[in-house]
Amino acid sequence: MRRNWSRYALAFLFCLILMMPAVQISASEASVKVTLPNFKVSLNGHVVENQYREYPLLVYRGITYFPMTWNDTRMLGLETTWSQTAGLHIKQSQVTSAYASYKSGSRNASSYSAKISTSAITVNGKVIDNSKEQYPLLNFRNITYFPLTWRFAYEEFGWDYKWNAVNGLSITSHNPQLQPTGLPAFAADNDVALFKGYYYFVETTYTTNRIYRAPVKQPSDKEEIYSYSHPDSRTSSDLLGPFSFQIRDNTLWFIYRLGGGVMGSDYFVKIVDDGMAKLMHSGSLDFRVTPYGTLIVRHGDSAFEGGNLSLSSAGESEKVGDPSLMYAVTLSGTRWSLGSGKASYMAVNGDHVYVLASRDESDANKIYEINLKTNKTKKIVDASVGWFQVIDKKLYYVKDKDRSLYSSDIDGKNEVKLSEHAVTWFESIDGNIFYTTKKSSTQYDLYKVNPNGDDTLAWGTSIAGVQVVNSQLVCLLGGNNGVALLDGSGRLLLKVSEPVGRVFTSDNGLLFQKSNDSSLAIIR
Repeated sequence: MRRNWSRYALAFLFCLILMMPAVQISASEASVKVTLPNFKVSLNGHVVENQYREYPLLVYRGITYFPMTWNDTRMLGLETTWSQTAGLHIKQSQVTSAYASYKSGSRNASSYSAKISTSAITVNGKVIDNSKEQYPLLNFRNITYFPLTWRFAYEEFGWDYKWNAVNGLSITSHNPQLQPTGLPAFAADNDVALFKGYYYFVETTYTTNRIYRAPVKQPSDKEEIYSYSHPDSRTSSDLLGPFSFQIRDNTLWFIYRLGGGVMGSDYFVKIVDDGMAKLMHSGSLDFRVTPYGTLIVRHGDSAFEGGNLSLSSAGESEKVGDPSLMYAVTLSGTRWSLGSGKASYMAVNGDHVYVLASRDESDANKIYEINLKTNKTKKIVDASVGWFQVIDKKLYYVKDKDRSLYSSDIDGKNEVKLSEHAVTWFESIDGNIFYTTKKSSTQYDLYKVNPNGDDTLAWGTSIAGVQVVNSQLVCLLGGNNGVALLDGSGRLLLKVSEPVGRVFTSDNGLLFQKSNDSSLAIIR
């Protein structure tokens, strides 16, 4: 009887064990054996060096596992966030980053031990119950690894993947990719431009600048299109002065300066149709193209004598506007300084020119209209203005008194205050007006004007700066957090999770310099 009781007790204990959540016990404690792939692996065309990678791809139960590192996920169009309470959140997103090799100094072994993940994990808003997964998520070197099953790789992450004996495993995402430009390292020392299929860049050798162009498809095939030197070869290269590329009226220009202070001169060079460079203007000046010729505003000491606006056509030049006015100069404190910025002090609209002009300190920085046919000049905005633009045949301007943005009809009538905050920059895209307001010495908030209510914060956090490239807002996020590209409605197009130093002139894609290694990259 005692023997029978023992058999019953053992049977009962065995049944009790079977009823316990065996998988959950395994998930909380189990270590599993994983191996490194014995085949080639490519991520968006980048061959992964698994043998020397800190976070190699792994194989478990015949399935390849992918590491959810910061760069790997963002390069493949995923954003990840983690917290102690919420665990790991993963979502498909409009994001990209450069490929990171995660190269280690020591060679990996052929096999390791990994743990089945017990952290809370959410994918595209769906909670993952790892205890019920046929191929559970793993944890290796404190990084979560996902199985490259059809469900995760294709349905949740949107990747394409294929395998064959020759090329191994290839994973491809559909988010825009960062690509190296292939330009020489010295190109990043100065300004760079991309225009109509060519890169334009500068090489400085002592007191000489050489400007090159190179096809995007073959950047090593460069050709020199222009060069200039400071006349005094014994002096420092600093006297070469600033250099910049600009796109004006769908034409690429570059502007450079020789000398400094009041004795220096600006040189305006146009890239003509055959790709060569032609010097068009020089001196202390700026210009705008009109239907009647080139409108030139002279800077320097002569500007303060008035009548510093002229129209040049067919080799002849004549002054235009009221000769008693000082054009395109603003009053800063107790001394005069030149206006600056995109269309900040002069704009052309058909037969008319709109320009900031002053008579004296008591009548400074007003907007005047000049009829190029009749030369009639009249004041149309009788308020001191910091800068302005003509957009869709309307005036947009920032007043000095409150730094707010205003608009009016092209003749200055029907003025409307547009911004709720002081404005440091503004621009129009697709019929919408965006502006920035200063939050601190290095941070700005970006708003979209809402004529029917409160202005909308276009980006949720403060930014370090913004500019318009190819009708898109390029927001520099600051703190080495990359840039965000917004369309004309303020919708996010792409977030570049890569430290960005400078964004360059481009007519096709985002051309920029990475601040972590100073290299040049492009996103098309």
